[in-house]
Amino acid sequence: MDSLVDSFTTELRRGTLTLAVLSQLKTPQYGYSLVQRLEEAGVAIEQSTLYPLLRRLEKQELLTSSWDTTESRPRKYYVISEYGIEIYELLKNEWKTMTFELKTLLEGDSEDEFD
Repeated sequence: MDSLVDSFTTELRRGTLTLAVLSQLKTPQYGYSLVQRLEEAGVAIEQSTLYPLLRRLEKQELLTSSWDTTESRPRKYYVISEYGIEIYELLKNEWKTMTFELKTLLEGDSEDEFD
């Protein structure tokens, strides 16, 4: 049963991670700083999940990136693009609608608890 729940949890998180990442890129962030910001908000994400997601979002033109080589260790910074902002706002509105609908269903479910 635990593996099934883990599988469903992974599916639920997959879509929400995109929204979470986009929400934190209003200002430029590099990978590790983004991981920290997300974790501070309670969103756990592995670097092995984050970097492919960042590359995919950049390929989809939702993000732009630039290298900062002024420090001893070069860092690639990501920031949401104008197109990314449009998509983020649509996704955020969809998320609000879905959570409202699910909340309504789940609260109604509490009246008919499974015995």
